[in-house]
Amino acid sequence: MRILVVEDDVQLAEMLVEALTDRQYVVDVAQDGEEAWDFIKGLEYDLVVLDITLPKLDGVSFCQRLRSHHHSLPVLMLTARDTLADKVTGLDAGADDYMVKPFEMPELMARIRALLRRNQSATSFSGLSWGDLHLNSSTYEVTYAEQPLHLTPKEFALLELMVSSGRRVLSRTGIIERIWSLNDPPSEETVKSHIKSLRNKLREIGAPDDFIETVHGLGYRLKQI
Repeated sequence: MRILVVEDDVQLAEMLVEALTDRQYVVDVAQDGEEAWDFIKGLEYDLVVLDITLPKLDGVSFCQRLRSHHHSLPVLMLTARDTLADKVTGLDAGADDYMVKPFEMPELMARIRALLRRNQSATSFSGLSWGDLHLNSSTYEVTYAEQPLHLTPKEFALLELMVSSGRRVLSRTGIIERIWSLNDPPSEETVKSHIKSLRNKLREIGAPDDFIETVHGLGYRLKQI
């Protein structure tokens, strides 16, 4: 899942990125509201962690703009303001939850998990399937023909993206945008290396050689069931 952190405190932003990436989220960081809006226009996010006091476009105005453009993704607001009026203002602007700084990181992570669960459909939360392949996004368990498939976090994210995309062709650039942070994107050779590793692991437990197809000049997709 991809999370946008909008925070102008560089030290706090770095702490949030470290905590979220340790939990296998893809994280992008914006330091002001207008930069965050540019991210929202270009990419799909599962959640926004949003400071209220921001340069250029404050958090309340950003949230109001988000909702006025019919974006329904969850928003968790962070603020040093702890009055009831401030909390009501944030929630009325469209925030789904509200935390006052300083906060404990375990509680923040728990609230993020709760918002993400709430925003997922029952089907997507219970898992994804493609023929004999089954992925459980909550436990990170993968099986093929009931045999466990042991993947790295990035391999899991890549396979999850491919299963959820079905027969849609995914370019290497598109894959990078979906499962890597914009702050540290890899080369396209890295994607090729992950695809090769996935194919080898799938082949070792009985999947056909062309389970992941290469569409020459375009990208990759899963074999027709």
